[in-house]
Amino acid sequence: MSHPAPPSAPAEFLVLHGRHTSLVLENHADEAPIWRYWGPRLPDGTTPGAPLRDGRPLPSFMLDFDQPLTTAPTFGVGWFGQSALLAHRSGQQFAQAFSACTVEWVAPGSALVLHLADPVAQITLRLAITLDPASDVLTLQSTLTNTGTDVLDVQWLAAGTLPLPGRCDSVRSFAGQHMHEFMAMTDPLTRSLWRRENRRGRTTQDCFPGAVVTTPGATGDAGLVYGAHLAWSGNSQQTIEWLADAQYQWQFGEWLAPGEVRLAPGAQLQSPQLLASCSTQGLDGLAANFHAALRQRITWPGGAMRPRPVHLNTWEGFYFDLEPTKVMELADAAAAVGVERFVVDDGWFHGRHHDRAALGDWWPDAGKFPDGLGPLVAHVNRLGMEFGLWVEPEMVNPDSDLFRAHPDWALQLQGRPLITARNQLVLDIARPAASDYLFDKISALLAAHPIGYLKWDLNRDLTTAGLADGTAGYRAQVQAAYALMARLRAAHPQVEIESCSGGGGRIDFGVLQHCHRVWASDCIDALSRVDIQRGFLQFFPPEIMGAHVGTAPAHTTGRTQSLGFAAAVALPGHFGMEFDLRQLGSAARDELAHWVALYKQLRGRLHSGRVWRGEAGDGLVWQAHGDADAADLLLFVYRTAPTNHRYMPTLRLPMLDRGATYRVTQLAHGGAGHPWGSAPLLDAMQSADGVVLHGAWLAEAGLPLPRTQAEHAHILRLQKA
Repeated sequence: MSHPAPPSAPAEFLVLHGRHTSLVLENHADEAPIWRYWGPRLPDGTTPGAPLRDGRPLPSFMLDFDQPLTTAPTFGVGWFGQSALLAHRSGQQFAQAFSACTVEWVAPGSALVLHLADPVAQITLRLAITLDPASDVLTLQSTLTNTGTDVLDVQWLAAGTLPLPGRCDSVRSFAGQHMHEFMAMTDPLTRSLWRRENRRGRTTQDCFPGAVVTTPGATGDAGLVYGAHLAWSGNSQQTIEWLADAQYQWQFGEWLAPGEVRLAPGAQLQSPQLLASCSTQGLDGLAANFHAALRQRITWPGGAMRPRPVHLNTWEGFYFDLEPTKVMELADAAAAVGVERFVVDDGWFHGRHHDRAALGDWWPDAGKFPDGLGPLVAHVNRLGMEFGLWVEPEMVNPDSDLFRAHPDWALQLQGRPLITARNQLVLDIARPAASDYLFDKISALLAAHPIGYLKWDLNRDLTTAGLADGTAGYRAQVQAAYALMARLRAAHPQVEIESCSGGGGRIDFGVLQHCHRVWASDCIDALSRVDIQRGFLQFFPPEIMGAHVGTAPAHTTGRTQSLGFAAAVALPGHFGMEFDLRQLGSAARDELAHWVALYKQLRGRLHSGRVWRGEAGDGLVWQAHGDADAADLLLFVYRTAPTNHRYMPTLRLPMLDRGATYRVTQLAHGGAGHPWGSAPLLDAMQSADGVVLHGAWLAEAGLPLPRTQAEHAHILRLQKA
């Protein structure tokens, strides 16, 4: 009988450095590398000095072998925490143990691949680890290979396992629902297991696949925080677990349905990528890291992002009532206020007069568009606007020509009823014939007309997600969606794609390797949008965030905000509008045109650099956009509720350079009515010269603010003088 023993191979320390973070692994050739450190940047040449086991004696009444947290912890080595792998062969070989490791340096100091092997279980694991020096974002991805001669059933494969220091005290995750996305929830970290799972088949509003872990005293701009996000648009799982050495284990991966992954001999399972980062500059520093990483991942037509065009979407203006004359009149009104992209939403295709029919029949409705889309597209283009179109390729209505011809193309389970949602079923787009059909129909539209944009929707969760062979098809569906988007983009490289899923239901780093804009929420109520957008910005940069001015009262809440407040809330994102502009009076049209012009003036600054977010209490929140050194900032101050103070407290801006002076000018304000009262200093801010104030004063004592009504916004610029 053999017994586990300490590794015989000498310790080798694997060190990766970013600008502000470091990672240290302890490697022995006969086990998976041990996590020694992940946190703030260490000086070059810093190592632990000795192997971990040399510095911690075994406690009583424990195994006679010390098993620390490794990069791939498994049951077979006496690990009692969450395993990085759950697999078996017909109930056998359920406890794996990696006993061989080779290290491949891809980029010395920043990227490596660990090649792990378990000859008993007949598996190998390839773990790729990259620490990007530019963004300080750590990327991990696992690839499992069945080297045996029979089938390996896989229940769980972690994309990555991360260490968290024991001083971490809380985890902030993001939940919500349709029209109420990105709501932050904070839970204490204790010795109980913390787990979030999504089993809906798509990224959903109620379980975003990412979280932020904080240490005591961490704030928006200071303190040590950690964040991670699974780049995947399907089922997911993350856990945080207390370990016996007073640290935590944080693990992410794809949630797999029973029997979903059965690896034949020689077959592989590759996990989604896990992106993680830490920052000593609080939540905003962490956000800056993720923003930088995503900006590197998005592939833009032409190789670089062009200024984000002012956007109009027809949905809340017309819904399904797309009569060509009305739509052309709306295009005229849109061009007059400065719109640059005109998007025709749902209702344009064959038989689509309501949400109960026609999904799948992707050609123009002959009753609405007897001459096809050509005349409308040409009209929009003549007005100087790009044309965009709404599609929902992954869905089908039972009442459609497609379903009547191919009922077997819907995801289904034999003997189980077809469960509809929004009168929709889900197409099995992993089926080559279904995917080819969709490609042919959409590609024909893109080839026939100068269409520069697709709003790609996905309006339901997956149920009875069975493939033709009766096995679960969740991950196959996600992979097929990615493949279809990639195929269309390859055939039509000028096209940008927006990810929309009942609003914010498919927003993640996975789909954003194929898309260029996301629709943060179907709720366009500006007051609701303040919180939605602030949560969104924790992981995603503002230039991809669709943000619109909508109808008053808002269709989703019934509340009314002024056009100015709605515009000020939408302005920092990818600005647009979604209502029937023909109904505006001349004064309102002029006001909207003013906001459009302001957006065009500011979008270069808004859509680059960093974002800072703050809460001042008393119904006041703020965010600032600017360069990384906070030398040139655009400051948005939103009053969401009436003040409780007779005199307005000042607004502290802790990110400012305390050794500099700043010129402060007010660029715009928006809301019902006007600020209450006047004061010389505040009046001077509204002049072209503004006022010059010390950065230390603004950071510690704060910026004076006017007294305003609720649902009012101020936009200011702060430049180093």
